[in-house]
Amino acid sequence: QVQLKESGGGSVQAGGSLTLSCAASGSTASNYCMGWFRQAPDGEREGIAAIYSGRTFYADSVKGRFTISQNNAKNAITLQMNRLKPEDTDMYYCGADDRVWACGAFIATQAVHTVQSWGQGTQVTVSS
Repeated sequence: QVQLKESGGGSVQAGGSLTLSCAASGSTASNYCMGWFRQAPDGEREGIAAIYSGRTFYADSVKGRFTISQNNAKNAITLQMNRLKPEDTDMYYCGADDRVWACGAFIATQAVHTVQSWGQGTQVTVSS
């Protein structure tokens, strides 16, 4: 089972940028569909970006603003978030799943609730 740990959250003004990182341990991240998900305290968890074998998938809400990438040397993934909006304020989670054929399905579908491994999350707050 892969263990995940997020870092890089914080507070930023609207229009600014943040970079989130997710370090994997216990297994090789590139063998998994790796993704970023977010959840408000009273909301459902949603998939916003995922990556496997060089293929990337994005939710419409972040397409063109966020970029997911994989660093195999560090066994990690990152999420570069640009042009942040107040509505991007959420807890952000890193997830991993070995059902790599379903990587795209973890974005913006109910399949997000079946993701196998989660980090503890990192808070992102965007002020207007």
